Amino acid sequence: MNLIKGITYNFRGLRFALKSPRLLMLGLVRFFMVIVFTVVSAGLVLYYHQEIMQMIWTKPESAWIVWLWHAVSWLLTFMLVGMTAIVSYLVSQILFSVFIMDAMSRITERLISDQIREPATMPLLKQFIHLVKQEIPRTTIPVLVTLLVIILGWATPLGPVLTVLSSAVAVIFLTWDNTDLVPARRLRPFSSRFGFLLKNLPFHLGFGLLFLIPGLNILFLSFAPVGATIYYIEHHDR
Repeated sequence: MNLIKGITYNFRGLRFALKSPRLLMLGLVRFFMVIVFTVVSAGLVLYYHQEIMQMIWTKPESAWIVWLWHAVSWLLTFMLVGMTAIVSYLVSQILFSVFIMDAMSRITERLISDQIREPATMPLLKQFIHLVKQEIPRTTIPVLVTLLVIILGWATPLGPVLTVLSSAVAVIFLTWDNTDLVPARRLRPFSSRFGFLLKNLPFHLGFGLLFLIPGLNILFLSFAPVGATIYYIEHHDR
């Protein structure tokens, strides 16, 4: 049920954002930022897809199973294209989107609850430093874990299986990047926020499954703070 709930809240957040001019504008800014990075990285994946596949599974000589190699090759390519959007999102996140995500979350919280709950008003410089500090673990931990799984895939015969696992890990952390906006803004300890992720893994996986659809994933990633904020406010705002 939590898996389905995650998918539902992602769609719900997108619909909600389309009705708010401010959320729509901020989401479109993020959308076009990610597009630029994704076009370049996806082009590289498509150009070198056979070389990438050779690193995981050498092309068999037998005509009886070479068709399977081709099928797995293109399946892997499509998955990697989806992953490029995720990586592009992370890059744009670090460079541009620290304030944009928080602004989208704040606007959403105000629209659905008429107020923004936070411990105290921070000066602008202190707020910026705080947001960046919150962004470091939310961004670096997912990248490190995903890279670890990918490296294990290259180094073991379980490459295709671990590639799927790496995609699941990536989208779970990407969802957490959005559901963590509200508790981080309220200065909750990092340990409790990470515990929240571990207790709600099915929801985070369901919410992030839409991030694996090539093309549409960029759209859902751009507006993800809205649905994630709605979910947190409705179910975990204590």
